[in-house]
Amino acid sequence: MTESNVPEMFGCNVFNQKVMQELLPKETYKALKRTMDEGIPLELEVANQVAHAMMEWAISKGATHYTHWFQPLTGITAEKHDSFIAPEKDGGVIMEFSGKELVKGEPDASSFPNGGRRATFEARGYTVWDPTAYAFVKEHSLCIPTAFCSYTGEALDKKTPLLRSMESLNEQSLRILKLFGSNARHVTTTMGPEQEYFLIDEKLYNQRKDLRMTGRTLFGSKPVKGQEMDDQYFAAIKPRIVKYMEELNQELWALGIYSKTEHNEVAPSQHEMAPIFTTSNLAADQNQLTMEIMKKVARRHGMVCLLHEKPFEGVNGSGKHNNWSIATDEGENLFAPGKTPRENAQFLLFLTAVLKAVDENQDLLRISVASAGNDHRLGANEAPPAIMSIYLGDELEAILRSIKDGTPYDTKSKQKMSIGVDVLPPIPKDSTDRNRTSPFAFTGNRFEFRSVGSSLSISGPNTTLDAILAYALKEYADELEKSKDFEKDLQKLIKREITAHWNIVFNGNGYDESWIKEAEKRGLKNLRTLPDAMSEYLNPKNVKLFTELGVYSEIEMKSHYEIKLEKYAGILNIEVETMLEMINKDILPAAFKYMNDVGKSVQAVRNAVPEAKCSAQTALLAKLDKLTAELAEKAQKLSDEHQKAKKQQGEMEIAQAYANKVLPAMQNARAVADEIEPLLGEKYKPFPSYEDLLFSI
Repeated sequence: MTESNVPEMFGCNVFNQKVMQELLPKETYKALKRTMDEGIPLELEVANQVAHAMMEWAISKGATHYTHWFQPLTGITAEKHDSFIAPEKDGGVIMEFSGKELVKGEPDASSFPNGGRRATFEARGYTVWDPTAYAFVKEHSLCIPTAFCSYTGEALDKKTPLLRSMESLNEQSLRILKLFGSNARHVTTTMGPEQEYFLIDEKLYNQRKDLRMTGRTLFGSKPVKGQEMDDQYFAAIKPRIVKYMEELNQELWALGIYSKTEHNEVAPSQHEMAPIFTTSNLAADQNQLTMEIMKKVARRHGMVCLLHEKPFEGVNGSGKHNNWSIATDEGENLFAPGKTPRENAQFLLFLTAVLKAVDENQDLLRISVASAGNDHRLGANEAPPAIMSIYLGDELEAILRSIKDGTPYDTKSKQKMSIGVDVLPPIPKDSTDRNRTSPFAFTGNRFEFRSVGSSLSISGPNTTLDAILAYALKEYADELEKSKDFEKDLQKLIKREITAHWNIVFNGNGYDESWIKEAEKRGLKNLRTLPDAMSEYLNPKNVKLFTELGVYSEIEMKSHYEIKLEKYAGILNIEVETMLEMINKDILPAAFKYMNDVGKSVQAVRNAVPEAKCSAQTALLAKLDKLTAELAEKAQKLSDEHQKAKKQQGEMEIAQAYANKVLPAMQNARAVADEIEPLLGEKYKPFPSYEDLLFSI
């Protein structure tokens, strides 16, 4: 592929608006466009025409099947493939695809996570076409992005709540914009999720049971070299990785995914891909595709792509920095400081709403990124802490402080800034430093939610972001729409709200122990584990927020509560079982074999040289004897805690037992095993080491 044909091949496997205009009758395209833009129901005749054009286009791309491509609550995508063939009387077949088949499907829903809402015999679920997301061809199938719901209409997926939250934010944002005299007709959220990942050699991966079963290493002593030399970040990309990235880009571009940036990340064998911003719905679909394709392409190059948040202890984990903004249909970025007094006041109100949203819903934001994997990542090696706060940068913080305190912003002019009257000083995009320890940072014209884990679907975190901001704007609109003196009441509201939510603003080092104490004084939540976070989920204020906006029903929230806790316990169950197997079948046998051989060598030396002390060998044997006994003891303790956890009653009780008892027991067992590893001779090591895994490519 050359640079000259990238524009030509970009989106070649996507049924986008350009293709629609070419293949659909003019009136059909107009009707479909109204459905996409305004949500107007599509008539069956129009759906049939769209379906036929889609099928003909997909067949020209080599497709023989179609699938309703959806995002169940597993966090990954799902698809059931049906061919286009239909029988003819003469025993032959024709290729056909109807509007009904395009718009609605009926996959078996019983085996997907449902949080106790559905019994196995209540298997019916429906996939419903999302016309705001483009269909695409992947391998031999036409993939139709769809929402997934139950027979009773409850969401069984991650797309439906995201679409609801986007509409809610649109509605409340337009209420605010109307007060400022805006002519905007629609507001949408945009995202650009930076995707971090590790690449390791496939042969070495296959020799690690923990990587194959859990996606992360459960054992591994610290390598002699890690990331301490700071020589990995942005370093020259190795030839094998270059070839991988080239093929990855080709696949992503063909699917219309705006893969823009690629580079080495901080840890050895760690890399990042960053796309250009697009609307939240498309960005969520495309990120799911990106993760799938990353894994497939890696295998073709003899590598494995690891998306776990913390695959290796002691080095950088992998996040998915979620760049989030909102814009009008007129192209106005609502998180960008304005050039006029009106624009400034509008920017400050939206900014203040973000402060309010994050401060009042720290728990919901933490819940949206909670997972067994992400719990390992948060709070270390350049990942933000579990405590939610907002980083504004020195300049913007000083402006808000001057509003809060009623003091001059510019000490030279000695003038107080009047909201809606004065123009904000210019704030260039790069005037705010990139604070890697902040979970939620303002970066010029958007917010970067850095807490999202690399393997997570971005639909959940962005559903929460859209919903909490919509709720804050709703409260502001309810108040300001009653105002008789808008400018005066606006100033009062902004000053009041900045003051009320000032505690959420923090520009310092999130890793500093003093911040944990300071955050506690400020009343900020430190929800360290997923069970800690989920204990807040069904609080009345959270149920009220989501249900009033129509983002989740209370039934859906209760099911999510059960699903998250069950998944957390399920993941740790697999990790414990894998860890015990590796201790008993790999680590201890390897240590015993080495000890046996060393013992034989001691005997051989003493037979040859009776006066030989063999102090080095005997000291090593004594140390290994002590450590293997200790490891066996720790493994038994881990097994005991594991069995106790499984016997607990209730999802929360089981999850808490794993978090508070089993995880510490796992860490204790690992510590001993990692002490044994460097003592063994090279040929005795039971599996590839960190040095092998991180420096083999």
